[in-house]
Amino acid sequence: MTDIKHLGHYAHLHFIVILLGFTAILGSLITIDAIPLVWMRMFFAALGLLIYLKIKRQRVIINLKQQLHLFGIGLVVALHWITFFHAIKVSNVSVTLGVFASTTLFTSFLEPFLQKRKVLWLEVMIGLVIILGIYLIFQYETQYVEGILFSLLSAFLNGLFVVLNRNISRRWNPALISFYEMTGGFLGISIFILATGVTYLGIHEMTRMDLIWILVLSFLCTSYAFAAIVEIMKELSAYTVVLAINLEPVYGIFLAFLIFGESEKMSGGFYLGTLIILISVFSYPYLKRKFSLKKF
Repeated sequence: MTDIKHLGHYAHLHFIVILLGFTAILGSLITIDAIPLVWMRMFFAALGLLIYLKIKRQRVIINLKQQLHLFGIGLVVALHWITFFHAIKVSNVSVTLGVFASTTLFTSFLEPFLQKRKVLWLEVMIGLVIILGIYLIFQYETQYVEGILFSLLSAFLNGLFVVLNRNISRRWNPALISFYEMTGGFLGISIFILATGVTYLGIHEMTRMDLIWILVLSFLCTSYAFAAIVEIMKELSAYTVVLAINLEPVYGIFLAFLIFGESEKMSGGFYLGTLIILISVFSYPYLKRKFSLKKF
């Protein structure tokens, strides 16, 4: 019975990772610009997390200083998503996800800098291999340079978000943290839109399907996926969850090829570069656990 229960948790985890991979697909299907897309996503995601917190009867009110701290991290999340979806719109899902897998590279250098710890030699080696993979993608997909650059920026911002969140995730309820981060991102984008007065592409011609996809993105791929991961981590180790989440680009690229067909078919050099990045990402936590690491 215990084995069956564990298999159920593993299956649920991979279903969530597929949802995360489907996020990029939705970014391609939704016709409006990246900024209003993320603005709406963060509003509905915050609403979904608030409902989750109320159902769980969790505390929602925190002091103003804590709110402002989380709002600031929420702005980083907003910028990360905006650059991610913009990369998809100027290139395609495969290029964006292939390059975005380099988040580990940025995390490995940002964490020692922001947390004032020494750099580990393994992180440097893994980082150099990931850079090789990115170089190969640049070499073979020159028509998608803008998408590659925005995906790299998104990966950097995601790495920054991960490091900033790591310091507070053990102190507060993760769902509460995300609720305030989503709210902060939504408020930040709202102020930007009001201040600039820019009219974004497609926002006034948004279709019914756009709205449906945004709701799926917000409630299913964001609020539900996050809350479910929080619950699964009570049953499975963080190491297992992280390894599974690393499959997000793999699922996303596969789904993109199934849904969009030839437009997602890339060169052999792209797949080689992506494979190098993914092998690096997957090997890092394994090697870190296996060896006693020497520090510089």
